[in-house]
Amino acid sequence: MPQALTLAEARAFLRVSDASEDALLTLLIDAAEARVAGAAGVALTAVSPAPLRLSVLILAAHAYEHRDAGEPSLALVEPWLTPYRKARL
Repeated sequence: MPQALTLAEARAFLRVSDASEDALLTLLIDAAEARVAGAAGVALTAVSPAPLRLSVLILAAHAYEHRDAGEPSLALVEPWLTPYRKARL
C-alpha cells in the first residue's frame, strides 16, 4: 500500500531522531493509514487532505507512545474524519 505519509514525516512528528525504530514506525503508519482509509471510505495518498494525513499521524503516534495499551481508538481522530466520511446507505 502506498503511504500517505513518509517515514521521515512520522519520525519528525514523533521526534524520533534515529533509524532504530523505522520498521516499527513503518508498520504503525501502514496500520493507521488502513484504519483512516477504512473509516473515511477513501484511498489515501501523499496529497490527501491534511486532516486525513494528520489522523494517520495521530493514530500512529498514539500507538507508538502507548504500545502496551492496545489498539488506539478512532475516537482520537473522529473530528478530523467526519467531514470525509462517505455516506453509508
